[in-house]
Amino acid sequence: MIRSILSPFVSLCCITLCIWGGIVSEPLNAQEMQYPLAVAKAPSGEIYVADRNLPGIWKIVDGKASIYFQGSKKFRTPLNAVRCLAIGADGTLFAGDSSTREVYKFDAEGKPQPLTKGYIGIPMGIVIDSKGDLFVADLERHAVFKVSAGSSEVTEFVKCSAPRGIAIDSKDRVWILANVNDSLVRYSPDKSAEVIVKGTPFEFPNQLILDEEENAYVCDGYAKAIWQIKPGSQPEKLISGEPFKNPVGITKDGGKLIVADPHLKSLFSVDVAGKSATKIFP
Repeated sequence: MIRSILSPFVSLCCITLCIWGGIVSEPLNAQEMQYPLAVAKAPSGEIYVADRNLPGIWKIVDGKASIYFQGSKKFRTPLNAVRCLAIGADGTLFAGDSSTREVYKFDAEGKPQPLTKGYIGIPMGIVIDSKGDLFVADLERHAVFKVSAGSSEVTEFVKCSAPRGIAIDSKDRVWILANVNDSLVRYSPDKSAEVIVKGTPFEFPNQLILDEEENAYVCDGYAKAIWQIKPGSQPEKLISGEPFKNPVGITKDGGKLIVADPHLKSLFSVDVAGKSATKIFP
């Protein structure tokens, strides 16, 4: 009799302890982003979102999201700590993961294939040049590494302190964003450097993107802002404050931008000309 009375109470306590202890293994809401850190748009129109806490990658088509790749909660497994994305000219998706210290290339079946044998530390950004070579900003090793197209050969491109974002222009010049020293530096293929933004005017820069006219756009989480840097000009805030809380990821969308805000679990479309932002997901 006593056992029958206590059993529901004991079960409830166990459930409560499991929840507060953080060991619940139930899957997260499959239609809700948890912590979107990076975003990339494919030539065919699909939007891919790296979700650090899913963990994994979402795919958005016509405003509807589905899980493209579901990582494991187990540390040292692929995309357990996904941080950045890039898409090749042919639509191939690449992702950087600090859990496995790796950059992955997704095959035709949507499975991630490791490229560097765990050589990369904390990949914060990936770009691809006209030859198909990858350039990876590594926050841990304070460098940008080059991964040769079609191989796993990794070489150091340049040393740089605390790289947080990376972009590449039509001349295959690599732009590196950092939160120390000079914030934005551009490197030619021969590794010669040109300072674009001197000092550290940003509060906490995350990622950047370039448009066709080589205007640079920087997400600044602490300032809750998107900065615009026009050629030959100083950085100016394009948008600051609402609707952003912590803008981190950014990509191009035609003449607009798409920005990921992990604190709001949302994506925004930024009208550069109108200097406005509108939530597009969820």
